[in-house]
Amino acid sequence: MQIAEHIASLSEEGRLLAAAAERAGTGASVPTCPGWQIRHLLRHTGMVHRWAAAFVTEGHTAYRPDGGEPALDGAELLDWFREGHRHLVRSLEEAPDGLDCWTFLPAPSPLAFWSRRQLNETTVHRVDAESAHGGPLTPVPADRAVDGIDELLTGFHARPKSRVRSRTPRTLRVRAVDTEATWTVRISQDPPDAVRSTGPGSTNPRGGDGGTDSLTERVDCELSGTAEGLYLTLWNRLPLTAVTLRGDRSVARIWTDNSAVT
Repeated sequence: MQIAEHIASLSEEGRLLAAAAERAGTGASVPTCPGWQIRHLLRHTGMVHRWAAAFVTEGHTAYRPDGGEPALDGAELLDWFREGHRHLVRSLEEAPDGLDCWTFLPAPSPLAFWSRRQLNETTVHRVDAESAHGGPLTPVPADRAVDGIDELLTGFHARPKSRVRSRTPRTLRVRAVDTEATWTVRISQDPPDAVRSTGPGSTNPRGGDGGTDSLTERVDCELSGTAEGLYLTLWNRLPLTAVTLRGDRSVARIWTDNSAVT
């Protein structure tokens, strides 16, 4: 996806999040974030939006802590969230292509990083808000879901702080059936090593034929489903039953039990 597409989608996701939060009410429980109510979700996401916007607008080239969460609630909290979201979108829209600021995942540029990161941040929390309200979730297009899976597997969990580890080396396959994207995730005592392959071939757990070396690799477990289903499952917003699991379920549990990003 291009930067402009990320920003446009971020703008829409923030509006959807606010609308769902307003319908649910700030006291509603968020089932996808145990212990949270909508007020906590809005305070957290609004804080992250302002934190990210500061790097973009002020050009900080080193890490800066966030400004904390406000003690707002009700309509005042919703207004505060919407204001911060609009400020983030404007900041990204007006940022120069050569923006130089701090980032924490590999990306073609800082502007590409912050646009993508805040889109995925807001999309996941929009799902949280819609889950609190009930009813169907707004769909995530397949190309955006693939991009989000890629950020999670090859970005977040490639970092030393990932807790997805196993004393016994295991291999997890993630296959998006409505696209040609497949990831092979090698789990060991080191941070997970995820390799994305693009092609029609794939394998069943413990053997099979595939189109590339990584696709023909023997795996312990495979998760397959739509890109959207996998995206939300890997972010722990849907249960494992939302996708098809073949092979050793304990390998999938290593992911679901330890992959929460903090």
